[in-house]
Amino acid sequence: MPFRTNRTTLTQYLIEERRRYPSASGDFNALILDVAMACKQIAKAVAYGELAGLHGEHNEDAGGSINFQGEAQKKLDVLSNDIFIKTTEWGGHLLGMASEEMDEALDIPEGNPKGRYLIVFDPLDGSSNIDVNVSVGSIFSILRAPDDATAPIQEEVFLQPGSQQVAAGYALYGPSTMLILTVGNGVVGFTLDPALGEFMLTHPSITIPEDTQEFAINTSNSRFWEAPVKRYVDECLAGSTGPRGKDFNMRWIASMVAEAHRILMRGGVFMYPRDTKDPSKAGKLRLLYEANPVGMIIEQAGGRASTGSYPMLDVKPTELHQRIGLVFGSKNEVERIERYHNEPIEEKGEDMPLFAERSLFRD
Repeated sequence: MPFRTNRTTLTQYLIEERRRYPSASGDFNALILDVAMACKQIAKAVAYGELAGLHGEHNEDAGGSINFQGEAQKKLDVLSNDIFIKTTEWGGHLLGMASEEMDEALDIPEGNPKGRYLIVFDPLDGSSNIDVNVSVGSIFSILRAPDDATAPIQEEVFLQPGSQQVAAGYALYGPSTMLILTVGNGVVGFTLDPALGEFMLTHPSITIPEDTQEFAINTSNSRFWEAPVKRYVDECLAGSTGPRGKDFNMRWIASMVAEAHRILMRGGVFMYPRDTKDPSKAGKLRLLYEANPVGMIIEQAGGRASTGSYPMLDVKPTELHQRIGLVFGSKNEVERIERYHNEPIEEKGEDMPLFAERSLFRD
């Protein structure tokens, strides 16, 4: 197999980025490398899967365990969370961390040096797909701790809008392991070389096409969608003879990392909008661990991330585990969806045949 010997490693890339800021201490680079090490360990655990007895629910003999979100934890959820904590808490770069799998924010252990950054993460996104061998991933977001923040860490220090993220990224554990990263200067992609154990730069400048003919949404929730989402999906399904004048393909993987990666590679739009299924929840996805980091990546790649009505990165969080509706992808499609949310439309009629009285998706 031919190998290229002139590829840039993740370490080299970070050093080059740091040279743009002569006063930088190097703590940020070291933190990113710690995160990359955690992703390498998780990639290996995911690859071994049932060979290492890592499929199935955590504490199966005790009837399983439920996280703060009310979701059953997989063995790999718990292991991945532990890996993230142990790999990042020791280096002196962090003041605190928060995870989808933990009820509360976590302080850096007593005796470890403290830093000026915060990290929030979903250690294993899409873990419900683990047992059927579908691609999963880890998502992370890095924030600066406020100057007056001290230990013990308070939840409020994490409640920063996505526009204040210093960096965001995800690892994709698929046929190859990839690390997608933005440090606020575009989006780059690295592929793990399993022989060297190094992330090598393979996608130096990722951009999302402004237009697309693919969309992703869970149509089993169609009866709960708000009218603007119904209108958009209806128009896509109407194809070349409908108001959009072109045919669309529909995708749904139920692993947001995999969905985001497909959109980064070839365009598309992903929708997990707010709906009426559970009026007490403003959406399904987590603002801090999923929507904000993915939103930063998408926007740095020239796409758009939105609540459906306004920019995702403008949202001021109010709680650690806050949920929200999310639409992201090719800029022109997301802006169209926002426009539908912000203009009056008819709920039913001849222009919405799939949702009329004899519709495919009945109200």
